[in-house]
Amino acid sequence: MGEKSRSKGWCGWFLVLVILALVVGAVVITVRKKKGGSDEAAPVPGPPGATVKKYADALKIAMQFFDVQKSGKLVDNEISWRGDSALKDGSQADLDLSKGMYDAGDHMKFGFPMAFTATVLSWAILEYGDQMDTVNQLEPAKDSLKWVTDYFINAHPAENVLYIQVGDSKADHKCWDRPEAMTEKRPVTQINTTTPGTEVAAETAAAMASASLVFKKTDPTYSDKLLKHAQQLFTFADKYRHSYSLSIPDVQTYYNSTGYGDELLWAASWLYHATGDQSYLQYVTEHNGKAFAQWGSPTWFSWDNKLAGTQVLLSRLSFFGSKDISNSQKSGLQMYRKTAEAVMCGLLPDSPTATESRTESGRLIWVSEWNSLQHPVASAFLAALYSDYMLTSRTAKLSCNRDSFSPADLRKFAKSQADYVLGDNPLKMSFLVGYGDKYPQYVHHRGASIPVEAKTGCTDGFQWLDSAEPNPNVAIGGLVGGPFKNETYIDSRNNSMQGEPTTYNSAVIVGLLSSLVTTSSAVLSFT
Repeated sequence: MGEKSRSKGWCGWFLVLVILALVVGAVVITVRKKKGGSDEAAPVPGPPGATVKKYADALKIAMQFFDVQKSGKLVDNEISWRGDSALKDGSQADLDLSKGMYDAGDHMKFGFPMAFTATVLSWAILEYGDQMDTVNQLEPAKDSLKWVTDYFINAHPAENVLYIQVGDSKADHKCWDRPEAMTEKRPVTQINTTTPGTEVAAETAAAMASASLVFKKTDPTYSDKLLKHAQQLFTFADKYRHSYSLSIPDVQTYYNSTGYGDELLWAASWLYHATGDQSYLQYVTEHNGKAFAQWGSPTWFSWDNKLAGTQVLLSRLSFFGSKDISNSQKSGLQMYRKTAEAVMCGLLPDSPTATESRTESGRLIWVSEWNSLQHPVASAFLAALYSDYMLTSRTAKLSCNRDSFSPADLRKFAKSQADYVLGDNPLKMSFLVGYGDKYPQYVHHRGASIPVEAKTGCTDGFQWLDSAEPNPNVAIGGLVGGPFKNETYIDSRNNSMQGEPTTYNSAVIVGLLSSLVTTSSAVLSFT
């Protein structure tokens, strides 16, 4: 009797200990998951798998805004309310500058943000071309890219001359008319050795170098031409260092540059990828890296600041390796990667170093009232890239001070920003025009706001700006400026701060959506 009681008591205590161990184990596992999960790297993704319908549908829509913005004699035009325009652009300089894209809702061709658009679109194609191809968007992307690079080739008639703008911004913004019917004068602006502009020359070099990689296999002659222009423009930008904002003060109104060091590093990084020339790698990793890279200081990726993009781009070399890299170059590359990691840690909401630059709900990165969606979408694009670099290189964790995070955490963040844009937000509204059941109806865009049959001059078209009726034409695929910090949005045609789409917004949203359409391993080399 006594032995049985002790036996039962022992069994009871044993069960209690087993349950306690299971509870403790579950807590440990939960904590480990919270801080980054297993030390083992996730499997490397294979070829593109099944597509995610919402991202595929959104990508197809987003890609169309490039067609909305095209200038010149249109080819295979599928935007019913658009036609040929600006056919004489550049004629006063004996140049054909009819191609390219209008910047936003106006009719200006600003070379600086247009070049950034081309660079990011090239990057998206190089990284995610196979994903684009699964939903038949690779060729449209390449066609849109070439529409811009054709323009840049013509805009660079001599080694040290680059035409950086078509149109007078003051005169242009006094008009509200369709591009097909505009009558205002279209002056051209150039930089040269006496009026240099390092950042716009370098960004155009980056655009042409990255595009040369896109066309390297399918059109090697065109690729070589782009690369030659890129090398000349970089030499020009570097030799005649001076801000275009100081050389040409008028540009400060719309696209004022805060410095040219980031563009020099960005362009040299793309030229290294395009050529394999060690001098470009030396340029970014040694003296100029120390001077301009702001190692250890995270920044926001945008048309004005390319540092975060440069850090992620050069991280490829740390993840996947490169030939004949010296110790000093390895050290410099490591600094770029560490800074890229700091950028990623700032984006992750559960990171101890997470940025506080977010909307009131905390769900969206929010940096600027003007065009607020540029920064979260660009940041999410970089996060998707970095996640794929980690997966493909079997890098299990990213360390953020005391915590660590997985590639899946970065991809989750990237998806959260894309989902917010597509309607998973307090307003339950898509900020991508044409996507979903609810999206902006009063987009700040001249061509979309004026009926095709309307006959307007420069100023009488303002009746359409002030009209209470929704736009008669859909600026399909445009990513509007976005919400205020309190997550409100005023759908008014006069609200250009929130309601104006831009081509560079399109570039970053196309890059982001392409990364999410399906899963695939990152390409180890662009060549």
